[in-house]
Amino acid sequence: MSIRIAIVEDNARIRGTLAQLLASARGFNCVCACDTAQKALHLIPKHTPDIVIMDIELPDFSGIECTARLKRLLPETQIMIFTVYEDNDQIFQALEAGASGYLLKRTTPVEILEALTDIKDGGAPMSSEVARKVVQSFRKTEPARTSEVQQLSRREEEILGLLTQGYVTKEIAEKLSISYDTVRSHLKHIYEKLHVRSRTEAVIKYMH
Repeated sequence: MSIRIAIVEDNARIRGTLAQLLASARGFNCVCACDTAQKALHLIPKHTPDIVIMDIELPDFSGIECTARLKRLLPETQIMIFTVYEDNDQIFQALEAGASGYLLKRTTPVEILEALTDIKDGGAPMSSEVARKVVQSFRKTEPARTSEVQQLSRREEEILGLLTQGYVTKEIAEKLSISYDTVRSHLKHIYEKLHVRSRTEAVIKYMH
């Protein structure tokens, strides 16, 4: 089954290039392309895509705010930020809003398709420069034993710990010798207990 993708990008050339890339690649289907955040909030819920490629700098309001609103409307849809910005504030605001990936616009077409597949499989792909900033930030802190974290079971905290190390759902299942669906069920409970919408947001909350 094809991965259903929506695009939110105000630059017509970039939007067209992304749509063409998806149309030419096997296993992908572009179901919607929007040039403003308002259009995205109106159209994307009608198509329920698996993944949204989201620009940050949009003409009406920020792609970060659009990400937060879309995640409330479509909690199962994953959002991949696609932008020129690589400063820490933008990165963490986007991830805390519920984004599952963060790619810079100089990413190659092959890497974009790989990242989309990774997100669909439960990963959280980031351009190397962005990943480095996230790791450096994590190294400055120790996991927080908040009341929310304390509500996690031993297995749930074990899975969350593996998420912070970069393991995806399939790898966690293999490492713990449990089924893929069991890991997904634990992840759902983790999100509910931590009051978050994505694995990336869960990791950030755990680490900060």
